[in-house]
Amino acid sequence: MKNLKLIFLFVSFSFFLNAQNSERKFEGVTKHHTFVEIKTNDGLYRFQPYGNEIIETSFIPNGESFSENSHAVVLKPKSVKMEIIETSNVTEIKMLDISVKITHAPFQISYYYEGNLLTSEKNGYSKNDEFEALDFNLTNDEILYGGGARALGMNRRGNRLQLYNRAHYGYETHSELMNFTIPLVYSSKMYAIHFDNAPIGWLDLDSKKNNTLTYQTISGRKTYQIIAGDDWEELVENYVSLTGFQPLIPRWALGNFSSRFGYHSQQEVENTIAKFSEEKIPVDAIILDLFWFGKEMKGTMGNLEFHKDSFPNPEKMMANLKAKGVKTILITEPFVLTTSNKWDEAVKKDILGKTKDGKPYTYDFYFGNTGIIDIFKPEGKQWFWDIYKSLNNIGVAGWWGDLGEPEVHPSDLLHATGTADEVHNIYGHNWAKLIFEGYQKDFPNQRPFILMRAGYSGSQHYGMIPWSGDVNRTWGGLQSQVEIALQMGMQGLGYMHSDLGGFAGDNLDDELYTRWLQYGVFQPIYRPHAQEEVPSEPIFREQKTKALAKKSIELRYSLLPYNYTLSFENNQKGTPLMRPLFFENTSDNQLFINDKTYLWGNDILVSPVVKSGLQAQEVTFPKGSNWFNFYTDEKVEGGQTKTVQLSTESIPTYIRGGAFIPMIKTIQNTSKYSLNNFDLHFYFDETVIESEGKLYNDDGETPNAFEKENFEIINFESEYKKNYLTVEFETELGKNYTFSSKEITLIIHNISKKPKKVKGYKFTWNEEKSTLTIPVSMHKISEKTLKIKF
Repeated sequence: MKNLKLIFLFVSFSFFLNAQNSERKFEGVTKHHTFVEIKTNDGLYRFQPYGNEIIETSFIPNGESFSENSHAVVLKPKSVKMEIIETSNVTEIKMLDISVKITHAPFQISYYYEGNLLTSEKNGYSKNDEFEALDFNLTNDEILYGGGARALGMNRRGNRLQLYNRAHYGYETHSELMNFTIPLVYSSKMYAIHFDNAPIGWLDLDSKKNNTLTYQTISGRKTYQIIAGDDWEELVENYVSLTGFQPLIPRWALGNFSSRFGYHSQQEVENTIAKFSEEKIPVDAIILDLFWFGKEMKGTMGNLEFHKDSFPNPEKMMANLKAKGVKTILITEPFVLTTSNKWDEAVKKDILGKTKDGKPYTYDFYFGNTGIIDIFKPEGKQWFWDIYKSLNNIGVAGWWGDLGEPEVHPSDLLHATGTADEVHNIYGHNWAKLIFEGYQKDFPNQRPFILMRAGYSGSQHYGMIPWSGDVNRTWGGLQSQVEIALQMGMQGLGYMHSDLGGFAGDNLDDELYTRWLQYGVFQPIYRPHAQEEVPSEPIFREQKTKALAKKSIELRYSLLPYNYTLSFENNQKGTPLMRPLFFENTSDNQLFINDKTYLWGNDILVSPVVKSGLQAQEVTFPKGSNWFNFYTDEKVEGGQTKTVQLSTESIPTYIRGGAFIPMIKTIQNTSKYSLNNFDLHFYFDETVIESEGKLYNDDGETPNAFEKENFEIINFESEYKKNYLTVEFETELGKNYTFSSKEITLIIHNISKKPKKVKGYKFTWNEEKSTLTIPVSMHKISEKTLKIKF
């Protein structure tokens, strides 16, 4: 067996050495203050570090100049110690963690992290009549992720992925091309390559099975970043730090949305929210689809103002909804139809994409004859923002940007900064940026809500909340959602989510709806949405289905303290809210392709039910922890895949032993949110000697509240030794945050015998449930320590 392993390693390493470019000739090296250049016979390589775990490589062919313009990178290059080591045939650029080795003849560039080979260029840069390309060597055993939102299975190796954002209406278990195509690849060898270029192209993940990764583009930068890390969370954090962290979303965005295609009138909107109140089903926002600006589906896109016949007093409507704690969100699209109220103005102000003759480019698509707003032109950007600004001023709380791929975008259409194909993939990205930067300038005290159907690498930095497009309203549609969300979370877009219940089709399936909404409790955004033939809102479903949906929504609200803390972690470190199991354990190859079970944050294990009529299903329990059934407290040892029985009322959900889970009693919406009283569930596990957790809190509204010292964090710690369980509470307060007293109900699970005492505290032990309940009062900023003797 050892000999076989040695043979395999030798073959893999030999392949790296043999796949080289014999035509490219090394000519010299020049070290600058913050970067290094390697001169070749056909161009110039430029190596620019962004710290010790990210290196950017650009190839500038002879006759071209280096372009610093990146659509994605916001991190500033860092001056790090770079040592140039030269031998007769190798030049090494050595940093603390990453090093680059350039073999002179035959020419090859190889990348190492802490002495271990990550990858190497194969031919490096090449060009033909159709594409410019960059290619890399792969080993036989690498599993590949990335390329944006696709439904292909977790391992995307073997696919040639088009980089051209496009909607896929009614997709189910397989979709090769969707709304978010991202030029980013992760390897199971724990490195990533980001191709830092906007124009359209292809990402070939070894489709020819010759151990080659190839990026192809029609034009633009020949720039990529190699990113490394010691574990998956660090690797993702390094990528997100490069392309920008997601701003913390408003707390209300973690609540329930009322949404459909669509609400036709002010009366319908008001009646719908009144029904939520009547049924006591929590709701935080209502989304108005395209009927807010016109009675008909076609012919009115681009009006971008309330249709007064249907919405006679929108300002009063939104004010009344706000008084009830409900936000109003409007859909907008980047298209201005020639039949819309704004067409003449758009032409006069010259804010549309153009023909080669300089005229507004018009074309037909589903909604009518149209032009498209040129958001790359300063005047177009300002015109669009002025509309958002005026609507925000009368009470709109958030935005839904639809059709932003753009849905139809002729290749010969010209924008201010390039052709349609050169900017197509970053149209949605720049659209989100337009809104985000508008808020920074004109509404600096308000966190924007920007729901978008298309984006590119780095879109998270501008507050984009993506969703997975027009998924079919079927079990097949549900089955692809975990994969899409996990993949996109790794690629920086941690709020990827689906239309709960599914969007496309008039399939009225109560079991499907129930299971999708149960999954939604543990996806980033809770937003049922559908075509109007089937009600997406639980208030309009039959009694049993409505009751089950209500239970899921109430659980979603009870988990707000935990979920908001996840959002804070994502904001600070880029950590996905939904996490693949291989984040836990990189030694189990099966976990690299598992999308049936995932982690919601660090401590909640979730296994959605995605098939009809199941009585039981397999759940994978990561090793290294014991797991407790969230609903029954049944203990399951980690490191196994186990068949569990299913309940109609919930999906399999387990809590990590030693975890702290803060929860509140359910509320009608987040306007009632308070931590003056909350429950803290601690899952005692005698095999866990020490554990910790935290709860983040701020006002839920102020941008950069943490950076502005307007926050509180309650840290929790446990220690178990010699029959004593110690639980500590410690509050960290920003200097601009006002402390408020708290009554905390500590509920300790898995306590099979009554404690002898809890010094200084009254307690209740429930023998039947094996829980210990201890009320804890925090009336000042001080450390609290509870010692429980068994």
